[in-house]
Amino acid sequence: MVLADLGRRINAAMSDLTRSNVVDEKALDSMLKEICMALLESDVNVKLVSTLRANIKKQINLKDQAPGVNKRRLVQKTVFDELCALVDCQSENGDAPAFKPKKGRSNVIMFVGLQGSGKTTSCTKLALWYQRRGFKVGLVCADTFRAGAFDQLKQNATKAKVPYYGSYTETDPVAVAAAGVARFKSEKFDIIIVDTSGRHRQEQELFAEMVQISQAVKPDQTIMVLDASIGQAAESQSKAFKDSSDFGAIILTKMDGHAKGGGAISAVAATRTPIVFIGTGEHIHDLEPFTPTQFISKLLGMGDIRGLVDHVKHMNLDQKETMKHIEQGIFTIRDLRDQLSNIMKMGPLSKMAGMIPGMSQVMGEVGEEESSKRLKRMMYIMDSMTEKELDSDGKIFVSEPTRLTRVAKGSGTSVREVEDVLSQQRTMARMVKQVGGKKPPRPKMKRLRA
Repeated sequence: MVLADLGRRINAAMSDLTRSNVVDEKALDSMLKEICMALLESDVNVKLVSTLRANIKKQINLKDQAPGVNKRRLVQKTVFDELCALVDCQSENGDAPAFKPKKGRSNVIMFVGLQGSGKTTSCTKLALWYQRRGFKVGLVCADTFRAGAFDQLKQNATKAKVPYYGSYTETDPVAVAAAGVARFKSEKFDIIIVDTSGRHRQEQELFAEMVQISQAVKPDQTIMVLDASIGQAAESQSKAFKDSSDFGAIILTKMDGHAKGGGAISAVAATRTPIVFIGTGEHIHDLEPFTPTQFISKLLGMGDIRGLVDHVKHMNLDQKETMKHIEQGIFTIRDLRDQLSNIMKMGPLSKMAGMIPGMSQVMGEVGEEESSKRLKRMMYIMDSMTEKELDSDGKIFVSEPTRLTRVAKGSGTSVREVEDVLSQQRTMARMVKQVGGKKPPRPKMKRLRA
């Protein structure tokens, strides 16, 4: 995954601080040096890195901390918050609320970006994402410049079962875009997504054409599709698009690759434009809503329970019991088994493992093939448990240790592996307890007056 190496290096730097006997200015400076070097080597702009370091130093004044303050926890939280701020532009644009399409009216979304950034594929992914949430969606191909553009969109739309519009004869993209939007509006479509030609900031004619298309279709939202592997060129290109089309959102693509990815983060910061989705694979379902805290949690191997629950929810799997437990803040061994079983049905393990606390580190250490084998062994272990054990929170194995030996023999594994499964369940249970199980405050009784 893009930025995976960055996540490992930041984790290593924070772990060194945690293991340090004394948390002082020297240890803090050493950690910040490692984090800044990791960010710079991942193509993050030097000004952003300098600002990040200054903000962390400003918020953590170790000399003024009270004796009882947990300095390690303070440092970890501050680093996490500043990394979130690095990719979060929405909070700074508080006066401009995020675009939310409304049913019953036509919402036009226009896509812009460089050639080869994945616009056409992202158009289909977004159309399918909205369609699965009850919207009536149509796709318009206004890319008459690239050979085979309409054929690609047509093939993708047919696969996703999304209505589309385009022309093999009309060469004017403005005319095609206007005609397609008008047709879908007349048919009462909720969302109309317009795919435009890829263009470079030096191609002035194509930029003028993009402005003309925008004037013709009057989009409610303009999205720039940005390749996560573009590098340092991302910033200048994004500024040029911002000046011409004034896009209000960004979709990062190719986040499943092995590029550095820091250039894309720099582009987001330079244009002060929020990321709304990230593309995590080639499949039409590989599109995830972007939330800064969840993104950084996955980056640092802390998991994304909310993202996992949402993904499972929209896969139309039978998860009534698990969802009920999560809402109550409960996560049993059976829930873990059901979630892992569903993960094996939902595509590449590397994508889903990032949502589970601790699993991304395992993936990084042993690779996807070995991780798949480990996942299957975990399933064998839980399949060897009794109904009582599956429905428990794992404490039954502490009070009755002989159960560990029985399960290990029954699954053909070791006691250590059984303990690892129980440890995984406890980690997820703690995360679930934070997500759910929060009881609403009791209403205050009004004092009765005689």
